Amino acid sequence: MTGANPDRGVSVSTVLGRRLGGELLRMREGRGLRQAAAAEALTASVAKVAKMERGLVPMRDPDIRALCHLYEERDERVIGRLLELAKTDRDRRKANGWWKQYPELRSMMEYVALEDIATSIRTWQLAIMPGLLQTSDYATALAVGDGGWSDLADIDPFVESRMARQARLSGEKPLQLWSVLHEGALRQLVGGRTVMKDQIGHLLDVARKPTIRLQIVPSLAGAHPGMTSAFTIVSFAEPSAMDVVHMDTTSTTLWLESEEDARRHNAIFDRITRQGLSQGKSLALMEQIRKEL
Repeated sequence: MTGANPDRGVSVSTVLGRRLGGELLRMREGRGLRQAAAAEALTASVAKVAKMERGLVPMRDPDIRALCHLYEERDERVIGRLLELAKTDRDRRKANGWWKQYPELRSMMEYVALEDIATSIRTWQLAIMPGLLQTSDYATALAVGDGGWSDLADIDPFVESRMARQARLSGEKPLQLWSVLHEGALRQLVGGRTVMKDQIGHLLDVARKPTIRLQIVPSLAGAHPGMTSAFTIVSFAEPSAMDVVHMDTTSTTLWLESEEDARRHNAIFDRITRQGLSQGKSLALMEQIRKEL
């Protein structure tokens, strides 16, 4: 809040905080201003501005409006998106979600917390089913196959937490999910034929939900821009307004938080979907593969 203790706040960087801070940083640099000018506008310290731009502290609406005024941002739609992003981040920081009781989630903690408050998710997967659509047997087989567990007893609560995530697909305000899978993910025998037959059957069942869209990119589709990596776009408002991109690698979790990153991956996702089958043909292909099993 303007005029408040400049260093008050929890110094914890969050994905949404960094996205918001990055937008304000871009606006400040676009006007050729230093952090000192922003600090003066807020009657605060340069240290506070630095923390805001790095996503280390929650931001209040008066601060955002004061900075938008300083940076000569007059578009109320832009300001409104920043205010909504700040509110979402504040709510996220205060949340005491169910996922905190599952240390087995490890590096997925922040992703699951954002998934819990997201409005929509678009995900492209090359080799595995998205966590929101996995059966417990499939998730268990994946965990066992990973081979990275120091204590196999941790696998059961990990799978339990993955199943708990799927509550977002139902309820009063279900998550809008658009999942695009490469055909290879359906043919990879994770856990064996019975597990995969049940997994594909589960996909066919959930595809009946009006909030879930499934699409398959067939092996015969040829080259496309999604061949090098899988990714997930997490949205908190209308498409592309406040998107962040999540990617998993073999050693780390990667967040792409800038507006440019979000725009680029939205364009890549659109191109991938154009290479894919329609939902009807996708479901027919899944049924065919299931029968082959």
